[in-house]
Amino acid sequence: MENFEKEYYWEFYLRDNPLTKDDTNDCVAEVKTGPKTLQSEDIAKEIKRRGSESEYETILSIVSQANGIIEENLMNGVSVMTDLCQFTPRITGAFPSSISSFNPAVNKLTLDTVLSKRMREALKKVKPISLGAKPDVAGINLVTDTATGLTDGSITANDDIRIEGSCIKIAGDESIVGIFFVSEDGKTTVKVSRRLTQNDPSCILARVPNLANGTYTLRIVTQFIRGNALLKEARIIEYKKQLTVGGGEERPGEL
Repeated sequence: MENFEKEYYWEFYLRDNPLTKDDTNDCVAEVKTGPKTLQSEDIAKEIKRRGSESEYETILSIVSQANGIIEENLMNGVSVMTDLCQFTPRITGAFPSSISSFNPAVNKLTLDTVLSKRMREALKKVKPISLGAKPDVAGINLVTDTATGLTDGSITANDDIRIEGSCIKIAGDESIVGIFFVSEDGKTTVKVSRRLTQNDPSCILARVPNLANGTYTLRIVTQFIRGNALLKEARIIEYKKQLTVGGGEERPGEL
């Protein structure tokens, strides 16, 4: 009888390598994962699906207990070897001398993970498939005027706007990056100078400068890409919808 062995694939994108600023061409791979992350409940369901006579709740309880035992031993500084990998406790950061104490500002607790022989052999069966360059997903999806709650493009000078999007966190060279309002004729650009109330990858809360009445393009300049990684060069992200400051007397703004 022929043995039809199951095939495994890892699809991956190639993106800019943020660690080599002197090389603008090299890339690193990013494996396409998802659409969901496997959790204990999923493992218990799969064990049941594969024919276990135990009840789902019992299987889930055993899986959770096993994870708890591993967690407790790691917290006690014990190295743990599973069928798939070995966890080894480690402390990062330098100590000034042999009598120095642990400094939470410098030293961090972490775990080193080393694949087991079983896992190393399993990975040999995986076929990598390149999907080419990763699409640029950075963008501004919505701007809300917090003073009015409106999302129609109207904004209020000297008040906050909520900027929602993807990979929009302000990070990198402070002289280059930031949030800017560009006048309709493109001749004047005003940077947000006030410290950002919120600065996350998907949401920024920023104070609109004392702009004169008019129409503006919202521009974000950032080197943020993900986690603590930075792009070699700052990228410009602009909101497709024009923003308007208007109504009442024209303000003596910075323009």
